[in-house]
Amino acid sequence: MTDLSAFAITRRWPAQHPDRLQLYSLPTPNGVKVSIMLEEIGLPYEPHFIDIGQNETWTPEFLSLNPNGKIPAIIDPDGPGGAPLALFESGAILVYLAEKTGKLLPTAPAERYETLEWVFFQMAAIGPMFGQVGFFHKFAGREYEDKRPLERYVAESKRLLGVLETRLAGRDWIMGDAYTIADVATLGWVRNLIGFYGAGDLVDYGALKNVPAWLERGLARPAVQRGLELPKRP
Repeated sequence: MTDLSAFAITRRWPAQHPDRLQLYSLPTPNGVKVSIMLEEIGLPYEPHFIDIGQNETWTPEFLSLNPNGKIPAIIDPDGPGGAPLALFESGAILVYLAEKTGKLLPTAPAERYETLEWVFFQMAAIGPMFGQVGFFHKFAGREYEDKRPLERYVAESKRLLGVLETRLAGRDWIMGDAYTIADVATLGWVRNLIGFYGAGDLVDYGALKNVPAWLERGLARPAVQRGLELPKRP
């Protein structure tokens, strides 16, 4: 049996199945990227719910795995060369899992890099901007008298949705016919923006055609439906 005792995080969240990939996460837009990916590729894994409401990402055990104190993070007991691998940052994890399994990332160099640019587009733009809309529209920021931050992030989120709308014209998925990690990375954030954040009207989501159709296709996938609920809340 694989020994993961060298990883301090396993002392707080013990591995019941140490031969499986260990996922430390919760169902946020960043967290579900990895749970959706794992459901899509069918790689056996053990999910551990990390309660950010209880500041569990700032415990010494979690910080030993991700010094940035953010979910998701993984330990793959069967990493490169057969040695365990610890990894954080959702985009890096998606690329790693795609390359490990040969799934959801084209192998042809041009298509591979094109897919990666859209993953980085989500990481650098869609995630941070949509998250700021959530903060200033739904959470503590809504109490701020100065509405300029909200207006700024709403305007930028509308622009980014426009970029995605144009990209999806005539395409089922971001890369065309092929569903890839670019879609996996982005679906949860668009869903959250118009759902949990309740910002659909703010960003004129109803005026879009291609993005809503793409989101509907994505949410209809059984693996996406499962991944959106994992790890299960206690």
